Amino acid sequence: MEDAELLRRVQAGDEHAYDAVFRSWYPVLVRVAAALVRDDDAAEEVAQEVMVRFWQRRQAMEAGIPLKAYLLRAVRNRALNTLRNTRVRRAAEPDVEAGYHEPMRADEPVAASELGDAVKAALRDLPPRCREIFELSRFGGLKYSEIAESLGIAEKTVEAQMGKALKTLRHRLADWL
Repeated sequence: MEDAELLRRVQAGDEHAYDAVFRSWYPVLVRVAAALVRDDDAAEEVAQEVMVRFWQRRQAMEAGIPLKAYLLRAVRNRALNTLRNTRVRRAAEPDVEAGYHEPMRADEPVAASELGDAVKAALRDLPPRCREIFELSRFGGLKYSEIAESLGIAEKTVEAQMGKALKTLRHRLADWL
């Protein structure tokens, strides 16, 4: 079956077509991710995330988009995000380790808990679409263009919603900043 037909069937919710796409493309995606991240476990995780997102976003995808191009670009973007996150984590390790050697003040756990509660409350108060965009960006690690594509909206809309979310959060969390 051709990719265009498979994609059409996947978009219609056909799990057998998705299974066919998964079986034929998953090994390729793992190899591409492994070439980028140079870690077999991370490469499999990248490929799995791409395939899960492919299924979750199937209805928002443009009809006629080349399946190969979509999957390869998605795995490349996800692998690059993984590399970036790994670099950030490694750069922060010395600071985190340094904090282990300092004695904890008695009020730190309470303050951290209160801050966490304040952040959760501020996020809950955001309008649903604004919160969704913020979470995709900050917790999902997606770029604005990826968010716009997945939600079927303009990138400028994503930028505006992120600006609104950040302004609201800064205002709501001013006492903590």
